[in-house]
Formats: sequence, structure tokens, C-alpha cells
Amino acid sequence: MINSNISLFVPCLVDQAASQTAWATVKVLERLGVKVSYDPLQTCCGQAMFNAGFISEARNLAEKFIRAFHDADFIVAPSGSCISMVKHRYAELDLTGSYLRDWESIRQRIYELTEFLVDKIDVEDVGSHLPFKVGIHNSCHALRELGIREQPLKLLKNVDGLELIDDNWNDGCCGFGGVFNAKNPELSLKMGIQRAQNLKNGNPDFITGVDDSCLMHLNRAFQNNGQTETNIQPHTIHIARILASTTSEPFMSEKSSGGGMS
Repeated sequence: MINSNISLFVPCLVDQAASQTAWATVKVLERLGVKVSYDPLQTCCGQAMFNAGFISEARNLAEKFIRAFHDADFIVAPSGSCISMVKHRYAELDLTGSYLRDWESIRQRIYELTEFLVDKIDVEDVGSHLPFKVGIHNSCHALRELGIREQPLKLLKNVDGLELIDDNWNDGCCGFGGVFNAKNPELSLKMGIQRAQNLKNGNPDFITGVDDSCLMHLNRAFQNNGQTETNIQPHTIHIARILASTTSEPFMSEKSSGGGMS
């Protein structure tokens, strides 16, 4: 057990569209004896505003984030994209005074979930079970800005009953890219379909990863790629839900049936 104040950061996309991921994150950490706290007043890290060029608005959200988490021993989130925003892009927001000092401290204490488990608390087996064939998509922010590649693999290899498909680890962008998806929807979808076709190698039941934004986009790409009885498309599932599973079905929390964490 880690005797520290672990604050859960739930990105806005997860809160609004994939709350099962947030509940699964809590389940995994608590199973390991980690005490988790959640501040319902937390909001967006500012990534969407930053990517769209609204620097002042992104700075306001960054300052709110820093106020919310400045006293946490560790901050953990099921999102490589948002963690990368806090660790790296806040440097481009011209933070000053106590906000700058607190951010410089926070960026040393904030982790994506699999990074926290493997690198910080040295855990590779969380006692999970899921008897399916699973492939993995390495999202761009997590891979290129956080160096997250081996951590998810180490955890998945220790999931009882899971068969890890190694034919589709070749890196490639899914095409989501935040506002890129909104500004260039046709190109974004074409990129998603191309990536989805690559990820189908080995006929996995599920494609997993550390970012729900990428997984949701890939799920749409799979649907647009067509499905027949002889061409079954895999489902996408965040790795937190795999790690939280202890039965023959992916983790589902009754608490999240209404959506959101609040």
C-alpha cells in the first residue's frame, strides 16, 4: 500500500462520455490498497482550448487545475493526452508567481494510470481476469510525449486469461487529434479507418489503449469499415476497464450508469 494522498483527475471527455473508465481506475487503485480522493469541483485541464489557440482561456483552466491539485502527493488520471498537457504544455501558458512554482512541482507528481502502476509503485499484476484476445493502440501523446509503451504491455501480460495480440503494435496515429477531428472530419476518419484496419491483424476481440478519445475515434472507424458475420469488428475498451475486470466480462460499474463522476 502506498501511504500518500492520491488525487484522481478525471478528464472532461472521460467524465461525460466514458465514466466507466474513471470508476475502473478507482477500482484498480483501491484493490491495491491505495486510498483515492476525488474533488468534484475539478474541471478541464485546458487542452481543448490550448489546441484551438485560445491561450488565455487555457491559462485560466490551467490555474484552476493547479489550485485544485497543488497539495496532492500524487495525481493519477486514465489519460495520456491530458497528463501530457499538464506536464508539458502548461510551460507555454506564461504561468507566473505561485502558479508557476506549483505547476513545476505538480508536473513531477502527475501520472497516467499505467505509468503510475508500473513506474511509481512497481506493480505489474493487479489481479485482473478477462478471457479475450486483445490488441493495443499506442496513442500519440502517451507514446511520444510521456514514453508510455511498455507499461500497458506489462500489465496486460499479467491479466489472467487474456491473449495479447502482437501483430498490431506498429505505431500510427488514429486521426483524432482533438480539434483536428473537428476541423478535418473527413481526413480524420480516413486516418482512423486506416489505423483500424491495421489493428484488426490477429482478429482481436478488443482494442485497448490509455486514451478514450483515440479509442472512441477508432470505434467509429471500425463501424464505418463495415461488419458482417465473416468480418466482425473488434470493440474498443480503455485499459483501466480490463485491469478492473475480475470476471469473464469487461468491467462495468453500477455507479456510472447515469454518467459522470459527480
